[in-house]
Amino acid sequence: MTRKENILHVATKLFSEKGYRNTAISELAKITGVAEGTIFYHFKTKEGLFLAILDNIRQTLIGEFEGFFREKTFDSGLEMLEGSIFFYLYLVGTREELFLILHRYDAYELAQVNPVFRRNFSAIYNFILDTLEKAILLGQKDGSIENLPAGKNAFIVFAMVDGIARLKTFNLYDSSALFEQLIAGCRRMLQKAPSQKPSSK
Repeated sequence: MTRKENILHVATKLFSEKGYRNTAISELAKITGVAEGTIFYHFKTKEGLFLAILDNIRQTLIGEFEGFFREKTFDSGLEMLEGSIFFYLYLVGTREELFLILHRYDAYELAQVNPVFRRNFSAIYNFILDTLEKAILLGQKDGSIENLPAGKNAFIVFAMVDGIARLKTFNLYDSSALFEQLIAGCRRMLQKAPSQKPSSK
């Protein structure tokens, strides 16, 4: 691991534990054993460091999803959607530091006033939304999902999934206990009802 990579790794842990505002560059320098000037040499500003972390989160999540889809095959769009939901919650459980950063309010405050932060957050969440929308469109094509507005329904599904993810992130509830109900709810909302054959008299 290079010095820059180590700074980024330790900073990710600190930001996830303390949030953006409460993370001091002096503490990061002490833990990594480098001068504050060295940190600023690599990342220029505290905001620049946080943007590098967000970019790393984006690349990590996209890479994880791409790997997941390379190894999995799905019989329908509905199955792909359910697999995407499962994998997102799996990542929440195994990549806790990344989601602690994404779910902290102070990071959203930065995104409200800084368009660069906003673009980085949007890129991360738009990727997840696009993944869900692709599954819904595939399901509409293969007949497993009703012909509903794909983008809006992807957003609704994501809102439910990320709500449960936040319960897990902040240890408020065991998200795995809600998984079956979440999937059942998505099926009720999206699954195409089997066509009724006319009864023969």
